[in-house]
Amino acid sequence: VKPMTPRCTVPKAVPVGKRASLHCHENEGYPKSTYSWYRNSEPLSPDSRSNAKLHNSSYTLNPSTGTLVFHAVHKGDTGRYSCIATNDAGFAKCEEQEMEV
Repeated sequence: VKPMTPRCTVPKAVPVGKRASLHCHENEGYPKSTYSWYRNSEPLSPDSRSNAKLHNSSYTLNPSTGTLVFHAVHKGDTGRYSCIATNDAGFAKCEEQEMEV
């Protein structure tokens, strides 16, 4: 069963240096969806250290729960975030939401 459009929760504004949690979830898809996050339409790697553009970012992304946690946000984390739920039957994307730091 193709995933439904996931529900995405993105904080509107986060003070520099604070923790920010972004959530993405849908429960219609079968088999269970895996989740990937995008900032300004660029995919966020599950490992922040493996992406040169994100070397200042410290975040953890859990593809099975759809949770993206920034341990200490900085100005560069500002942007439009969206999430895609994917399974064998297809994928669905939530609308982009702005997070300001």
